[in-house]
Amino acid sequence: MPIIVLFYKECGLDLADIFILKSVYSIAMVSLEIPTGYLADVWGRRNCLIAGCILCFFGFTNYSLADTFVAFFISEILLGFGQSLVSGADSALLYDTMIHYRKEESYLKYEGRVTMIGNFSEAFAGIFSGLLATYSLRLPFYVQSGIAFIGIPAAFMLTEHAAKTRIENSFANIVKIIQYSLFTNKELCYNIMFSGVIGAATLTMAWFVQPLLIELDTPTSWFGIIWTILNLTVGISALYSDRLDQKLGSNRMYAFILFFIIGGYVAVSFNISYTGLVFLFFFYIVRGFATPILKGYINQITFSEMRATVLSIRNFVIRLMFAAMAPLVGWLHDLYSLSVALQATAVIIFIPGLLFLILQWHYKPQEPGI
Repeated sequence: MPIIVLFYKECGLDLADIFILKSVYSIAMVSLEIPTGYLADVWGRRNCLIAGCILCFFGFTNYSLADTFVAFFISEILLGFGQSLVSGADSALLYDTMIHYRKEESYLKYEGRVTMIGNFSEAFAGIFSGLLATYSLRLPFYVQSGIAFIGIPAAFMLTEHAAKTRIENSFANIVKIIQYSLFTNKELCYNIMFSGVIGAATLTMAWFVQPLLIELDTPTSWFGIIWTILNLTVGISALYSDRLDQKLGSNRMYAFILFFIIGGYVAVSFNISYTGLVFLFFFYIVRGFATPILKGYINQITFSEMRATVLSIRNFVIRLMFAAMAPLVGWLHDLYSLSVALQATAVIIFIPGLLFLILQWHYKPQEPGI
């Protein structure tokens, strides 16, 4: 991630091409997101994680050898399919493990730790990728392929405690879960949609970091260091997400997340300078809080036998929103400026975010003091 935009540009791609590739990845994920979530419920979370890791390994291996848009296109499809198998199954397996050990009330704490470990890993990898890129922009991809392979034996070592759902009519069951999640259970619907909007906002900002650094003529070796600082920020704030949630309560937490995410976009757009990196730092603090907290809210109101499918619906919303707006904001960047692209994204995110925030407040009983 820290150097991939530089790698794309070396291969002759502009930002519009890059965002199209990211849209392809999102569309690949979206196309299988809900079916693979259901597959995790009926075939097993562990089996889906194994299959997903294998596809991701092939995707990164192809990337390490590729140098054309078409080849990158194929890699993004492999990675998208692989990630769709992992998406939802991982958090569902964790929550079911908490239930098995009668510690479901501690889920948010452990989800925060998972987020922290993941971001710490990505942060330290960022330093090495930046250093490796000073020798060759392709070298990090060779290393990444080896790291991706580690996921395969790791997935084989997992233990699954949830009982698999018996398959009778797969398509009909998927439709029922979608109907229940997005129409019947209003509280669950609003949580999924709000979480999806925020997830799309944080994902899009992650792809704006490197264009911002390029705009500032940042040395290549610093890309990994700045990426590391940002991901350490996410990891540390995720570790304390359960404490912040207990202090603010869910209603205040929703508002806190939305307005700081939108505020981050606006602040960075008016400060395309190293001052903007300070605002980006605060944006990533809120990102660290948001991911485990919003996943936790969804898990609390979801039945175990459909948990992976429901989490996949959330990821479906994230990727669908990103796939829809990424080519537009990439085009706005190339045609106008980074500032315009950031401001447009803020507006696109704010409107549905505010809508689902109001719907949640209207539907959900008010907490004391609100």
